Amino acid sequence: MKIYTRTGDAGETGLYGAERVVKAHPRVEAYGTVDEANSAIGLARSLLPGKHRDLHDLLERLQNALFDLGADLATRMGSPYEKNIARMDAEDVRALEEAIDRYQEESPPFQGFILPGGHPAAAALHLARTVVRRAERKAVALSREEPVNPEVIRYLNRLSDLLFVLARVVNAREGIKEEGWLVKKRR
Repeated sequence: MKIYTRTGDAGETGLYGAERVVKAHPRVEAYGTVDEANSAIGLARSLLPGKHRDLHDLLERLQNALFDLGADLATRMGSPYEKNIARMDAEDVRALEEAIDRYQEESPPFQGFILPGGHPAAAALHLARTVVRRAERKAVALSREEPVNPEVIRYLNRLSDLLFVLARVVNAREGIKEEGWLVKKRR
């Protein structure tokens, strides 16, 4: 099977169910940004030292969940193809909240804005967090134009929080002190 189909050469792509839309459609922008977030998480995962097996496994689960979320966004609400996908639900969001609570206990107390960075895996998690935030903004923009599963937006919101916490955990485990934001003094 060839990787190229030539069906997108005119600037269109297919949603789940074969409906054609322009590649700049807000729905495509939303699930395309989710795909970017998934890749950013994959980068962070590849940079994790082997001793962080729990984080590696969690990030792998998150990557799989983002494929489900992308399918959710690629399938219009009310589509006859909905039965073929797993829509994000409140339990998915609850699982993220439980992970946030669990890992937040391991991170230093939060005392304000920190500079993204530290260990390469932590820096990559911060980058993934910002891509997830962009995906959330794209999903919100799409929801202003047509129906979107509200759990998608909630999931992306919690996911960015989780990635922030995980970046802090990696730095803490690696013994790297976070750098706080140095606010410029007004004259």
